[in-house]
Amino acid sequence: MRRDIFQAIADPTRRAIIVLIAIQGMTPNALAEHFDTSRQAISKHLRILTECELIKSEHKGREIYYLLEIDKMKEIDKWLEQFRKIWETRFTQLDDLLLTMKNIKK
Repeated sequence: MRRDIFQAIADPTRRAIIVLIAIQGMTPNALAEHFDTSRQAISKHLRILTECELIKSEHKGREIYYLLEIDKMKEIDKWLEQFRKIWETRFTQLDDLLLTMKNIKK
């Protein structure tokens, strides 16, 4: 089943997993140590993130490491960019208004 990437990042545990593996690839057991939940629950989160292609698994010997898929993260960033532009415009307008108010008081 193909899931939406925004469904995947809606969960705080999955967002935390993304942050952890953004720093370095990790095994499911290493990831589970960071959470107060079962190894099976972490595996379910990893499966959802993998289905959304936000992470990928890589076999190294007998271990499986999960790594961040940067290109999929760029999709999220691209979507957020439209809001960044709106926020920047509003902050610029606020700066202009505050400067005008400051100059009026002088």
